[in-house]
Amino acid sequence: MFLTQPLHKGRREKARETAVVCGNHRLDFATLTDRVARLGAVLQQLGMARGDRVGMMSLNSHRFVEFFFGTWWGGGVINPVNIRWNPKEVAYSLDDCDTRILLVDDLFAPMAGELRKLSTSLRTVVYCGDGPVPEGMVGYEALLADAQPIDDAPHSADELAAIMYTGGTTGRPKGVMLTHGSLYINALSSVAAVPRETRNAAVVIAVPMFHVAGCGLSLQSILRLVPQHVVPMFDEVAILQAIQAARATEMFLVPTMIKRVIEHPRFAEFDLSSLQMLLYGAAPIDVALLEQAMAALPATSFSQAYGMTELSPTVAVLMPHFHLPGPDRNRLLRAAGTPVPVAEIRIVDGEDNELPPGQVGEIVARGPMVMKGYWNKPAETEAALRGGWMHTGDGGYMDEHGLLFVVDRMKDMIVSGGENVYSAEVENAIAQMPQVLMSAVIGVPDDKWGERVHAVIVRREGMPLTADDVIAHCRDQIANYKCPRSVEFRDALPLSAAGKLQKFQLREPFWAGKERRVG
Repeated sequence: MFLTQPLHKGRREKARETAVVCGNHRLDFATLTDRVARLGAVLQQLGMARGDRVGMMSLNSHRFVEFFFGTWWGGGVINPVNIRWNPKEVAYSLDDCDTRILLVDDLFAPMAGELRKLSTSLRTVVYCGDGPVPEGMVGYEALLADAQPIDDAPHSADELAAIMYTGGTTGRPKGVMLTHGSLYINALSSVAAVPRETRNAAVVIAVPMFHVAGCGLSLQSILRLVPQHVVPMFDEVAILQAIQAARATEMFLVPTMIKRVIEHPRFAEFDLSSLQMLLYGAAPIDVALLEQAMAALPATSFSQAYGMTELSPTVAVLMPHFHLPGPDRNRLLRAAGTPVPVAEIRIVDGEDNELPPGQVGEIVARGPMVMKGYWNKPAETEAALRGGWMHTGDGGYMDEHGLLFVVDRMKDMIVSGGENVYSAEVENAIAQMPQVLMSAVIGVPDDKWGERVHAVIVRREGMPLTADDVIAHCRDQIANYKCPRSVEFRDALPLSAAGKLQKFQLREPFWAGKERRVG
């Protein structure tokens, strides 16, 4: 089981049928496979050895799809870079797993000079744009044109395929190690969990491809041998235009994207009648928004995916029939779903004892989609995978029918607009300010983002500090989406008798009266 296998099928069975569309670029399966085989050769020529990491920092594009499969074809491991990070965070992710080759598009090419100064591992920058090749880089298209296709590298299911960075509880991102087998089996399982028509199918990919969700959607499309229409970045009109132009049958959006699309002033101008399935996930959805979306798209089925990067990513699905009218509909729409075919889910207490239906504990999962571990972090790997189960850090319960409900977040993480933000990362940035005596970062409800990052700060006596000062400082240290959107100042923070910060007391007033303690 290896991730390039569907390309061989595509070249053999659907050679001249469309595989990828992005703007004016349209690749059939034969052309895509040829370019992938050439890219594998190019990366080897640039020094990629078996198992070496290759990064890409780019908006969504047809070249991002080629990056996935070309790296694997040549025997390498992908490290898709979060484009919302600042240069310091990007350099850390490159150096942490010794990524020596980085592909950049027009938007991120200007950052290459700073990355070279900050990173100790980066050696070669490949320009993936359509203009002149910047000084100090090599040109993607010229390299492909001069290369000869190579044979696909031999693979095994347990071979490392991807390192995808996610926030860290200690303030540093963790590299999640995913294998050919875990990504492949999760793609298969996700398709099986929500059966869809393949004939005449067309998938719009608008979520970032550096995320495991975007990568997974691309894999599923190739696996099913259906065309994927790639939207470079989130833009409401671009998405609506793509659905109409492609007669798209499926797409995936996070809740904040759904809200912006259906509330856009031009929404009614577009013919969306082809859209058969809207998948959503990456963050909890408000029932009112879900009902609003179903009313806006009455002919479209809805399905939710629940998971995390460490699970490749999907572990449970709320299938379309749970969204149908009925006496229990309001309760069902609050559910995360039932386990996908290859996954086991159970709810455990603090000693990992399984809890009965209806009782809240930590959600843990087991199956072939679970990560191999965290790159160079054996202690954190052992803690997360203890007993052979992935400990998600989410609090929830299962009902007597095996339906999963997520009610709280046990680990100190905020999900804002579908992006994971670990409080420690933000607190570490704030702690660098000399005016700050102590700080606590929590997630609070937000109508637009689901949750927003909120900082509670105790100032040092006699040292003035404003909310704007805090936010401006954080923007210089960490990605914008991680920065506080609101700040409050207090004389003290709640501490236990042992001196431990009690964040639940800070969160309680914001979440009081809400059935679910995550946004």
